[in-house]
Amino acid sequence: MKKEIYHNTLKKGIKRMNAFKRLRDAYVIWHANSINIPEFDSSNIVRKKVIFSGRVQKVGFRLELFTMAQRLNLTGWVKNLEDGSVEAELQGEETKVELLITSMKSLKRASVKKCDVINIPLSENREDLTIVR
Repeated sequence: MKKEIYHNTLKKGIKRMNAFKRLRDAYVIWHANSINIPEFDSSNIVRKKVIFSGRVQKVGFRLELFTMAQRLNLTGWVKNLEDGSVEAELQGEETKVELLITSMKSLKRASVKKCDVINIPLSENREDLTIVR
């Protein structure tokens, strides 16, 4: 009997958590789509590896970065690291990559304490932008 009560309570908690995640994700996507993106003069194509450290996991950081990068026509990937950081490789026009990095560093619901950016060789393959799970 106690085991059944425990399992029912656990299921309700999981349902609530999933509902919260859906609400958060909807807010993150809305927020990323509401940011005003300026007109850019064309610039050099670059590829950068970026590691964001601080409170950047469990706040919709990857989804925000992904949504903004799509709007900016960037390619690459983003993933959580075991140490609590978020790593991304971003390729596209330099001014757009820089705008994205600056936007992510100023995100209010996250707290980026450190941002390491490394220039890396361009990828010749046309790849989609992905969130690595």
